[in-house]
Amino acid sequence: MPLEIRPSQALRLWRQVHLDLVRDGEPDLSARQTAILLTVYLELPPHTVRGLAKQLGVTKPVITRALDTLGKLGLLTRKRDEEDRRNVVIQRTVAGALAVERLGDLVTEHAKEIGAG
Repeated sequence: MPLEIRPSQALRLWRQVHLDLVRDGEPDLSARQTAILLTVYLELPPHTVRGLAKQLGVTKPVITRALDTLGKLGLLTRKRDEEDRRNVVIQRTVAGALAVERLGDLVTEHAKEIGAG
């Protein structure tokens, strides 16, 4: 059963999740980086720079810059596609999976608070 909330409640939920993310001491991700991370972890692979750029409606260099940051944080890795060396395949990591799981837990926790209030 879907959770039905008003726009003001949705914005409070979004705000509270972001406040928790800012306060947790971990590096902050931009909206673009978060969108890429969630796409890679929530949609079936394979994921490529070209495919992510098309899906997000941005250029490949934009994706590459975001992947540079996500890679430095250990949330994703990249490797050249052995079958088509022109493609770079984006791969999941344990640290990235844990970060996405934690984000899901935060959203769930705060959604329950909204549902109870």
